[in-house]
This record gives sequence, C-alpha cells and structure tokens, in this order.
Amino acid sequence: MLWACILLPQLALDSVLRRLPDPDKPLALVSGPVHLRHLHAVNANAAKAGLKPGMRLSAAHALMADVATVVHDAQAEARWHRFLAAWAYRHSSLVSAQWPGCLVLEARASFKLLGPWPRFEARLREELTALGFSHRIALAPTPRAARVLAGLRDGLALTSAPALHELLAKVPVRRAALPDGDGERLHRMGVRDLRALRALPRDSLRRRFGIGLLEHLDRLYGEADDPLEHYAPPDHFDSRIELGYEVEHHPPLLFPLRRLINDLCMYLSIRDGGVQRFVLRLEHENRDSACAHTDVEVGLLSAEREPAMLFELTRNRLERVAIPKPVVGMRLLARELPPFVPASRDLFDTRAQRALPWPQLRERLRARLGDEAVYRVVPAGDPRPERAWRRDEGRPALTPLLPSRPRWLLQRPIPLRGHGLRIVSGPERLESGWWDGEDARRDYYVLETSQGQRAWAFARVGEQGSWMLHGWFA
Repeated sequence: MLWACILLPQLALDSVLRRLPDPDKPLALVSGPVHLRHLHAVNANAAKAGLKPGMRLSAAHALMADVATVVHDAQAEARWHRFLAAWAYRHSSLVSAQWPGCLVLEARASFKLLGPWPRFEARLREELTALGFSHRIALAPTPRAARVLAGLRDGLALTSAPALHELLAKVPVRRAALPDGDGERLHRMGVRDLRALRALPRDSLRRRFGIGLLEHLDRLYGEADDPLEHYAPPDHFDSRIELGYEVEHHPPLLFPLRRLINDLCMYLSIRDGGVQRFVLRLEHENRDSACAHTDVEVGLLSAEREPAMLFELTRNRLERVAIPKPVVGMRLLARELPPFVPASRDLFDTRAQRALPWPQLRERLRARLGDEAVYRVVPAGDPRPERAWRRDEGRPALTPLLPSRPRWLLQRPIPLRGHGLRIVSGPERLESGWWDGEDARRDYYVLETSQGQRAWAFARVGEQGSWMLHGWFA
C-alpha cells in the first residue's frame, strides 16, 4: 500500500479566507479571552507587516491598525476538516482524518482509475486550489511516514521501504511527529535524529517515555500495523458560513451562496448522487427571537447536481424573499439526496450550444415564476376537448383511446369562415357533460381549407356547415 498525506498548514485561516471577496486583504484570526486576545493565524499580507501567531492583539494593532480580525472558531475548523475528508473520499475508499490539520488516504488502489502518482498528485493539488485550501502533499509506504514527509518537504514521494528507512534515519526527532511532545524532550537530551533514537535500548525508552513512543516508531517504519480511524461520509449535507458583517440586501449574499452551492455539489459528486430539496437558511443576529432565521426552500422535480444550475435556481428564489433583519450567517441543509441519473444525450446533438436542456429550463422557470406556474398536464378522461386535460397532482392518469387531436387547441371555439372547405374525416360524435350542466353534443370533422391548412371543427349533431373552429393540426 502507498499512503498520501495532505497537510493543511493553515486550515483555520483558509476556511475564513475562502468566503471573503478579497482574500488578499490583511487578516488575522484571534483567540483567547476578550481582554487577552492574541493572534492565532495571519495571512500573507498581514505577515509582511510584521504580524505573527502568538502576538498580542494590542501589539498587532500598533503595527497595523486596519488589520481585519476574525475570532477563531475551533468547531468550524473541525467541520472544514470533515468536509475535506469527504472530498478526499472521492479519490480513495480509505481516508483518515484522525490527525488534526492533515488527511491521509490510500493511493495505490486509485492509480488504475486516476493514473500514476504524478497525475494523481496534480489532480489533488488542482482541486484543493480550486477549493481555496493551501496544502503540502507527500507519498510514503506508511501513513505516519507520509505525514512526516509532508512536514519535511512538499512533493516528496517514496515508494519503497529501503528508501524510506534511509530517509527517516536523518529526520530530526522534533519533526518526526512523536507523541506527547517526546520529540522536544529527546532533543534536549541530546538525541537529534531517528537513527540515534532507534539505536537506544527499547526497554529504556519504554520505561522513560511509555509504550506509545515505541508503537509510533514501529508504525512509522512499517514494522507494525497502523489501525487508522477510517472516514465514513455522512448521509446529509450541512454547511454554514459566518459572514462577519450585517447584510441587508441580496447582492452581497451571492458570493457566499456560490461557495455553499459549490461545496454541496462537491459533496454530491463524492456520493455519486443528486439533490432534490434543500434549505438555504439566512441567520439573523438575535438567534433567540421568534425571527431568528429566514428559510429559503428550494425544491426540484428531479435530482440535480450541476453547480451553475443550482446556483441560478437558488439565487432566483433568494431574490424573491424579503429580508426582515440583517443577515449575519448562511447555512445550507440538504437531507433529501436521491440517486442522480444523468440526462441522456445524443452523440450527434443538433441542439444550439447555448440552448438549455428541458429539465434545466423547467427548473429555471419554476424558480422565477413560482412552483405553481409550471406544471405537467395529463389526460383527464373527459371527452370534451376543453376538459380533456388536467393538472398532474400525482393521481393515476386516465388515458382514453381517442382519435388524433390537434396540437393547437383554441381557448374557445370561433366560427370558421371561408370557401372551398373539404371534409377529410369525420364525423366524430361527442355527447357528454349532462351531469354538470354543460351538456355538449357535437360532430367533429377534420377539414382542409383552400390554403391546405387542416382544421378541427364541429357542427351541430346531424348537420354540416356553420362550422365552429376548435383547433389546428400542425
């Protein structure tokens, strides 16, 4: 087996930067008590001004007064860690997120599907960059070795045990991810690298540092099995973005909305499924009040997972909702995740390049005009043409055997005037409606006009002439 480690050196910071329209603006994450705030992480432009993690917030403001600050949320960082584990699950069936700030996944089994390691690695980097997360990647025969190599040098890849052992012997103990701070203790004792550590008597190491250090070394070198906690994807999607400022209008919500939709579609592609109903929740500042949030429900007639389409539909529905209070957060919840069946396409599709397929056009019309404005019609079982169709409400449809009907049916019959009318077929007698007070007794004919048009018209029972036009055949 070969294990790839994806090290996320600034996961907490990236999870905030990716939701900002201008991520290059100086920004710092702060943590600690209100009166003793210190910097947890800083972005590149803030670091250029001299800000660094661990610095007191008052000292940071002295260096850069206009630096933006966001309170570090450990729970949000854990959620994004799980989100990236779900993303990694689409590339490998064995993924572990048991170590903070990194992911490990078994890579060799994916080579047949995704190509050799250089191509596989390039794909991982491309997708992580698109998601907005900085990263370091390494490959090794054991998961713990891949984790150590990712911390040493980005892009390092070793596929054989002898080469791995030769490199690990030179690794400083402080960078070998030893448990419980043992690396720093060993360094102060004069043990500089893993070669020197492995040369020490195991009984002495066990008595002084415990069995955990020896187990770590054995698993690092592949001399013992490493029972990882494998990731299992959840059966629903729940993601939230804290805006950090109050929003009273729709346009500023579109950027975080696009991020949420893209994350949802990424999750759907992992599950190889689609979404048919989800809720966009606009959170207001006072969460304990009766109006703590505003829900925008999005329902589709079939499962979809196209990011552009879902964003367009959600935006149209969002713009139709009044915002009663300023919005401080957005949350997207999707629990109905049925299987996704891609639409079949002809190899020689003659449709215009910018033309929308019918399912997407239907959903766009429903989003703009309302759910009740676009619907399907089914036969109603009534022979009267004006009552032969009804709105589909999920009831079994009656499909009576009727002669051909015109595609263009007029809203109400009108007199058909003209010379040279020729009867093509008929009559088709219709007698119905006596039970509801709208009795209809007609003889329908297919007529051809002097211009070659074919009309569907009726006359009184047993008569011909005084035609009433009811529709046109194509």
